Parts: sequence; structure tokens; C-alpha cells
Amino acid sequence: MTRRQQFSIILILGTLSTISPFSIDMYLPGFPAIASDLNTSIAQVQLSLTAYLVGISVGQLLYGPLLDRFGRKLPLYAGLGVYVLASLGCAVSTSIETLILMRLLQALGGCVGMVAAQALVRDLFPVDQTAQVFSLLTLVIAVSPMIAPTVGGYATVLFGWHSIFVILAVITALILLAIVYVLPNGRQADASISLRPQAVLGNFYTVIRQPQFLTYALVGGIASAAPFAYISGSPDVFMNIYKVSEQEYGWIFAVLAIAILAPNQLNHVLLKRYSNQQLVSTTLVYQSVVGFFLVLGTWAGWYNLYGLLGVLFLFLLGQGLVAPNSAALTLAPFVRHTGSAVALMGSFRMGVGALVSALVSVLHNNTALPMVGVMAGCIFSGFLILLLGQRAIRYRSQHTDVGESIAEATL
Repeated sequence: MTRRQQFSIILILGTLSTISPFSIDMYLPGFPAIASDLNTSIAQVQLSLTAYLVGISVGQLLYGPLLDRFGRKLPLYAGLGVYVLASLGCAVSTSIETLILMRLLQALGGCVGMVAAQALVRDLFPVDQTAQVFSLLTLVIAVSPMIAPTVGGYATVLFGWHSIFVILAVITALILLAIVYVLPNGRQADASISLRPQAVLGNFYTVIRQPQFLTYALVGGIASAAPFAYISGSPDVFMNIYKVSEQEYGWIFAVLAIAILAPNQLNHVLLKRYSNQQLVSTTLVYQSVVGFFLVLGTWAGWYNLYGLLGVLFLFLLGQGLVAPNSAALTLAPFVRHTGSAVALMGSFRMGVGALVSALVSVLHNNTALPMVGVMAGCIFSGFLILLLGQRAIRYRSQHTDVGESIAEATL
């Protein structure tokens, strides 16, 4: 494979990976305009984000087996085709109920890109290059929240909120053409792969029984859901309460995205001195302290716009460390069932994100408290689960060691 071919493949896989992040972030500046145009509230518009996260959560569980059974490209064609049609459906929606339904369908189609991109990296690149390729994809995904809301803000002002979904449909159609004509096939269809629910659920059950998976999947899923509370609540907080424009909101979102991006890139340096467990524990303690002052200061009215932005920036710095390290610890126990573990972990994270975004909508009271309260609550809950889970892991390890010792003595 030539360098030019490698570049083309990585570019396509990178754009595939950003379909869902762009779909989440790009329409956020349009929340007030959508609410006004559809004669509804921002709290109702937030439910369209919840629907999208639910779709991603369910879709990831479906596409894993489908990509193995039917090969990489056929599920991609089907999923991205559904995404394009649903995006156009979003653009012509005349009620909030229709928009919510179209967003659900959009997510069910578009999340194939997230799963297929990871599978194709393993298919198309040598083992010694996969880590480097995954790093490039991670960087592209991390940068997308800095771009998408800014583009969405300007598109909303210039052409209206409907144009955001037309842009997403056009971009995805171009990606689909590149997949057809440029992207290699990857792994072919395998008729021996079973799609029976019993076989799939059996693998999932084996994974869930592992205490380390359950602990760090819960910790990572709940603690990493804090940004979804921010994503769901920030359009109302900044544009309705603090009266920033759509374009200004896009720039605010881009600046706060740096808080997540920067530590994520430093993580590999920190891991040379500290373990995954140390980084997760320390970061959750840090975020719990900042979260306490975030809620207290918001409730007491300490913060103006810039004060709130500063504390949010400090809080979000922890997300770039919690997410990757908890993911590494979640998958560490597995060799045989790694695929099932990845699907469950990703699905759980998006599922919790959906619940969190819905909770922000339900608690909506025209203040920033629902947003910051749910953000802090995610971290507090994650830290409590970490403490309890670590005890369960130690207990399992000790009893496994005792059992092995008895077996060896008997022999």
C-alpha cells in the first residue's frame, strides 16, 4: 500500500468516525431557532439529542455482528443511506415529534461509521501501525467539537437551522461515494458468524460477569456522561440565559472542547509515570472538588459568563483523562470477547449519555443549575462506583487466588 493510498484510507475512516460527533454538535447553536420555528421549548428540542444518543447506543450493538456477518461495505451502504434520508427528513420536519423520530433514525444509520472505522483499521493496516492510525482517528474526533458548532452557528444565521441537516446529508453522501470507489473492502462476509440472539447475548453475558469490566464500564460510562449534560444544556444556558449569539456560542463550544482535547493528548505521557487506575482515581477526586464549587457557585450566583466558562473549563479538563483510561481498564481482562466488550462499553456510554441529556431536559428551570448539577452528579456517582467496584475486584482476585491454591494443593 502506497503512502497516498494510506492517506486516502485514513481520511475516509476519519470522516466516517466524525459523522456522529458532527451530528451531535453541529445543530446545537440552532436550538433556539428550532424551538421558535416548531413552536416548542428548548427542553423539547433537547429530547432530539437524547433520541440521537439512544440511537447510537442501540446501533452499536447491532452493527458489530452485522459487519462480521456481511462484510464491511454492505452494512456501511445501508447505514449511511438511512442516515442521508433521515438527515433530509430532519431538514423538512415541521413538528418536534417528527424531528425527534428523524434524529433517532439518523443515529441508527450514522453510528455504523463509528463501528466500521475501527474494524477497518484492523483489517487494512499491519498490527504495528494500528495504534498510530487509531491515534490519528482519535485526534480527528477530538477536533470535531471545535469545528462543528462554529459551522452550525454560521449556517443557522445565514441559511436557517434546516441547512445544518442538508449539509450533513451532502457530506455523508460524499463520504458514501468515497467508500464505494476508493475504500478497500476489508474483511469479507463470513457466513459462519451467528446472528442468533442467544449466541450474541451469551457473549455479552460472559463479558458483564467480569467484575473489572463492570466496574470500569460503569465508572467510565457515568463519569464520561458529564459532557453530554453540558452538550444538552449549554445552548439554553449560553444563548437564552447569557444571551450570546449563535456564532459566539460556536466559539465558546470550541474553546471548551480544548479542555477535553489537551489532556487526551497528554495521556500517553502521564502513563509513563502513573497507572491507569491512578489517573482515573486522581482525576475523579479533582473533578469532584471542582464540581462541588461549580454547583455551589452557580446556586449562589457567584459566576458571570466568564466565571462560569472558567470553572467549566477546569471541570472538563478531567474528561480527557477519565474516558481513555477507564476504557483501557474496561477492556483489559479480555482476549477472546474483546469485540463484545467494545460494543457493550460503547453502547453503555451512549445510553447513559442519552439518560443524562434527558434528565437535563426534565429538570429545565431557566437556570444553569440543571446542567451543572447533572454534570457534577455524574462525577460523584462515578467516584462512588469506583470505590465500591475496586473492593469487588479485590474480593474476586483474592478468592480466585485461594481457589487456585486449593486446586494446586489437591493436585
